[in-house]
Amino acid sequence: MRFGILGPTEARPDGDRPVPVGGPGLRALLGLLLLNAGRVVTTDRLIDGLYGAEPPSGADNALQAQVSRLRRHLAGRGDLGDLGDLIVREPAGYRLAVDPDDVDASRFERLAAEGRRALDAGDPGRAAALLGQALGLWRGPALADVPDAPFAPAQAVRLEELRLSAAEDLTEAGLALGRHRDLLPELQERVAAHPLRERSRGQLMRALYAAGRPAEALAAYDDARRILADELGADPSAELSAIHLAVLRSDPALTPASAPASAGLGGRPVPLTSLVGRAAELERIDALLAEARLVTLTGPGGTGKTRLALEAATRWPGEVCLVELAPLTDGADVPQAVLGALGLRESALAIPTPGTRQGAADPLARLVAALTLRPVLLVLDNCEHVVEEAARLADRLLAACPALRVLATGREALGITGERLCPVPPLRVPPPPAGESADELTVEDALAYPAVGLFVERAAAVRPGFVLAPGDVEHVLRICRALDGLPLAVELAAARLRSLPLVRIAARLGTGDGTVAMGPEGDAPRFALLSRGSRTAQPRHRTLRAVVEWSWDLLDEPERALARRLTVFAGGATLEAAERVCGLPDTDGVLASLVDKSLVEVVDDRYRMLETIRAFCAERLAEAGESEPMREAHLAYVLDLATTADPHLRGPDQIEWLRRLDGERDDLQAALRRAVRAGDVTPALRLLSAATGYWLLRGLRGEAARLAAELLGRLGATPPDGLEEEHVVCACLVAWGGTSGPVVDALVAEVVRRTYTLPMPPRQPFLLVLHAMISGPPAREELHRLEDLFRVLDRDPWTRMLSRFSLSYLKTFDGRLDEAEQELTGALRDARAAGDVWLRVMVLSAMSDVADRRGHLERVEALTNEALDLAERLGATADLAETLCRRAWARMRSGDTDSARADFERAAELSRRTGAPEALATALLGLGELARLGGDLPEARRWYETALAECTAEWFNAEETRSHVYLALGWAAQMSGETAEALAWHRRALTTGLGTRSLTMTAAVAEGVAGVAVLEEAPERAAWLLGVGAALRGAPAARDPDVARIEARCRAALGDDAFDRAYAEAEAFTRQRMPVTAGSAGGSAGGSAGGTETAALTVIEGHLSALGG
Repeated sequence: MRFGILGPTEARPDGDRPVPVGGPGLRALLGLLLLNAGRVVTTDRLIDGLYGAEPPSGADNALQAQVSRLRRHLAGRGDLGDLGDLIVREPAGYRLAVDPDDVDASRFERLAAEGRRALDAGDPGRAAALLGQALGLWRGPALADVPDAPFAPAQAVRLEELRLSAAEDLTEAGLALGRHRDLLPELQERVAAHPLRERSRGQLMRALYAAGRPAEALAAYDDARRILADELGADPSAELSAIHLAVLRSDPALTPASAPASAGLGGRPVPLTSLVGRAAELERIDALLAEARLVTLTGPGGTGKTRLALEAATRWPGEVCLVELAPLTDGADVPQAVLGALGLRESALAIPTPGTRQGAADPLARLVAALTLRPVLLVLDNCEHVVEEAARLADRLLAACPALRVLATGREALGITGERLCPVPPLRVPPPPAGESADELTVEDALAYPAVGLFVERAAAVRPGFVLAPGDVEHVLRICRALDGLPLAVELAAARLRSLPLVRIAARLGTGDGTVAMGPEGDAPRFALLSRGSRTAQPRHRTLRAVVEWSWDLLDEPERALARRLTVFAGGATLEAAERVCGLPDTDGVLASLVDKSLVEVVDDRYRMLETIRAFCAERLAEAGESEPMREAHLAYVLDLATTADPHLRGPDQIEWLRRLDGERDDLQAALRRAVRAGDVTPALRLLSAATGYWLLRGLRGEAARLAAELLGRLGATPPDGLEEEHVVCACLVAWGGTSGPVVDALVAEVVRRTYTLPMPPRQPFLLVLHAMISGPPAREELHRLEDLFRVLDRDPWTRMLSRFSLSYLKTFDGRLDEAEQELTGALRDARAAGDVWLRVMVLSAMSDVADRRGHLERVEALTNEALDLAERLGATADLAETLCRRAWARMRSGDTDSARADFERAAELSRRTGAPEALATALLGLGELARLGGDLPEARRWYETALAECTAEWFNAEETRSHVYLALGWAAQMSGETAEALAWHRRALTTGLGTRSLTMTAAVAEGVAGVAVLEEAPERAAWLLGVGAALRGAPAARDPDVARIEARCRAALGDDAFDRAYAEAEAFTRQRMPVTAGSAGGSAGGSAGGTETAALTVIEGHLSALGG
């Protein structure tokens, strides 16, 4: 992250758009902190700087409020992290915890000081590079958008003086480099703007004299003498007078040394296209050239190294010589190529001395003679195929020519002493949506990524009038991601818009599922698609295939073997994985060589290929007949890894193994998908089961369901022998993801029956979690059998914890809160002892549900805070979203609506990111409830409708969420006075199927109908229904604002005694019909006629009918 005050105040991620900072007050606060980056600014100094001589009363509180607002404004900027944490409270004040070099003003001062020192040391070339980089940081007047802040004027004046001094130092370096003619316009403008700056005036005089305009130099002095006398009553300084005298005497010292005429350079290279998205790299090259004499741009073919070098050359303050090495076929020709670029051909050589023949002089000696004293930037472009000869030449020239600097480009480093490397990566592309979420980037967001910007710019060049429309974003993102942001490939793809629509280009560039798309002839379609480049480009840059083929041809056989076998890895490989799967000797050394040659990149501990390189090498793998053996070896490796990881996901090493599997996620998918498509269903089923815990803990429902559905389609209803349990797991994963269809629905129905017939405990304990999530609470007649099953599971420690957790949910749904809490307390104790972080999150969340039902909102806050901390550690984004919603409900009921809204909004954002539609629907429902309780019923209904649109699956959690939305719609209708609509929504909630399995849902419906009864002026009926709800829930709906409002209206209409009597009668009536009561956990189902739901539903249905519903 970079911050700026040399112009308007800004915060800018590297290479990205600025982050909005807020209003003038917040920008002033940030600006003052940025002026002291990394240092504590005392409270008194902040108050003085922001409020001046007359601070407001309570200035300390006002400052604290400003800091809090700035933190909130910067917090949660998507993938940038929480920038608000950068503002640190210290005992004496506040500190902005950033590197001073990340602030443009601090960086400017450092670079300007270094440039001045280089100038004093007699190195004008380095000085010019440093000073040019420093002045390039300015975007306008310092602190331009906070001129009225009390601290700003003095700081702006100080920084402007430093800028002018740096500009004068840069001019001094330019004069020393002989750039007097180029400097004249800038000097004339500066002198006109600052007529009293004698140093600038003197530089103008020297430049005019060196340009052959001595009379104008003398006139400039006369102007200075007149202005100084008129405005200051002073004479010119001694320094300016000395320059005047030197001009009068035609002092040779005023004329810079000229370059040898025999070594004239052509003009600077002029790029023909704009450079997109390379500001950070250009800045780094400028900095490296200021510090070192040899800089090499490295990277795979097509990343734009040549284009970047050309742009850097245009910024170089001295002479530039571009040498194109790509056409050479023999490394011995490198010196001659440099001679040719310098204009030193054979015919231009000096007359031979006796004993020599014309043109026989050593080319290197001639190069040294031409470059010895000249501050030239020598650009050696495309060194990879002549790397040894280019390295020798650069080494000799740099040793003999102290003013020379070399900028080289190639797919590997030159590898000589003093070399500084500048890797040139592909352009940034939007990261794929996290988890299961879909792309939601706007046109503006997409264009902020350089790869997208390049595609759109080049597309407009071939299809005039092309602009990125909202409907195009998905296709352009797919193209740019498929091409890894490789500039050449992006440009070639954009060029195809002459004849193909976006959607066709996107479709032909890959599968997007980790496998390499191959055509019928075993070739990758992207190479045929991207085969029409510029006619004037080097042959190896005209097509995408030629770019990669050039690199392939430079590899030896061990490198080629490893490169083609690495393509089996969809997400890159660790060294261990590469050694095991590829089965080649010296894998470590060969990998290092591929990295050096930019065929493979290292990200953390993984070696990966760009997709274009991978596609080319996959063709070579097929040609070698190795595709199937490599697929089998890869599948065996991934299956072994997943099987090893599975038990660790249920213990103290859970977080470590989750992170390891995060790195293998793409390969897990690819191995499973390839196995299914190859008909290798037995290992595929084993792999699917072994990976279930990972998908569950990471909330990757859609990913798991898609893979499981594909496998289930192959298997049908009959599992392989001995894999009955794995078959059930597969069907459960399909149902968990919300996939529906005749075949799937039939299998899911069978799963519900067959789960209990499997041997217990299961080999894959997460099957129990999946089954419970799909089916929800059982019908009451099944409770006894289920509780017996859980007692069987007590034999295994982890399933014992899970059994207690599951029993607690059953008892919570059944209104038996004391028993539920007892089970949860034991489960939490066991989970802590076992070190299972995920299960602790689950148990703490369930305990918060119990506390919430009892109205213990402070306990809900404490429990959810602990669960959120653990979920953050675990990286469980879906669980984080669900727990945030739990905390938000409690905060809403306690009256802290702002905090509740913040929690719901963050939960919604996390749910979108991870693809958790029910959690998203819950968050949207919460926002709707905030709007409803705030009196904005139209806004509330919009939120509810959006929530329903997100919640379309048929499994239990989706059904539960929909029921809650129906209830909310009923309350909204009741508040609008629309009784018929309110009753219709409550009836819909009652008849979803959940009402027959969840007493808490039945209770909520009873309370909703009570609200309608009050509206219909039937307060006694309402009081009776509130009593039914309390009995079903196991506790009154404490601190529920709707229930409190209805109760208050009933008491006002009936009086306290009559209300309490009706309420108590309803509670007693309902409890008398409860077959299972507190203290009788093992009671029988009691038959449907006397079941609580049956009785309660009959009662509620009766009231619905009586009220007209």
